Amino acid sequence: MSIRIIIFLLSISFFAKAQTKGDKQAILNVLETQRSAWNKGDVEQYMQGYVKSDSLLFVGKRGPTYGWQQTLDNYKKGYPDKAAMGFLTFGIKKVEFLNKDVAFVLGSWNLKREKDEPQGFFTLLLRKIKGEWKVIVDHSS
Repeated sequence: MSIRIIIFLLSISFFAKAQTKGDKQAILNVLETQRSAWNKGDVEQYMQGYVKSDSLLFVGKRGPTYGWQQTLDNYKKGYPDKAAMGFLTFGIKKVEFLNKDVAFVLGSWNLKREKDEPQGFFTLLLRKIKGEWKVIVDHSS
C-alpha cells in the first residue's frame, strides 16, 4: 500500500471520528429529551424523537407496529396517565455509527412506578434527516 493511500485512510478515519463525536452527543440529547418528556407525562413530546413517518418501525412484546401515529396511539393506550408512565431512566450501553447518517444504539430502560418497576433493553436505529437525528427503528423488550 502506498504512503498516500495510508495517509488518505488515516485522514478519513480522523475526520469521521471528529464528526461522530458531535453526532453521538446529538443522539444522546435526543434520548435525554425523550426521557425528560416521558417523566413529565408528555407522550406527544416523547414521540418527537421518532421519525414522523409511516415507515417508523416499533417492535415490542406484541410484535411490530408500523407508523408514527400508530406508535403514539399504542403508547397512549399502554400508558394512559402519569402514574402508568412512572419515572423512566436509560442506561446507554453503546452508540455505534453504521455510516455518517445512520447509528445503532443499545441500552436498557427502567420504569419506577408506585406498584412495580418494569425494566428491559432496547436497540434503536437512528437516521440523520435534514440535520436531525430521529429514531427510525425501535426494538424494546
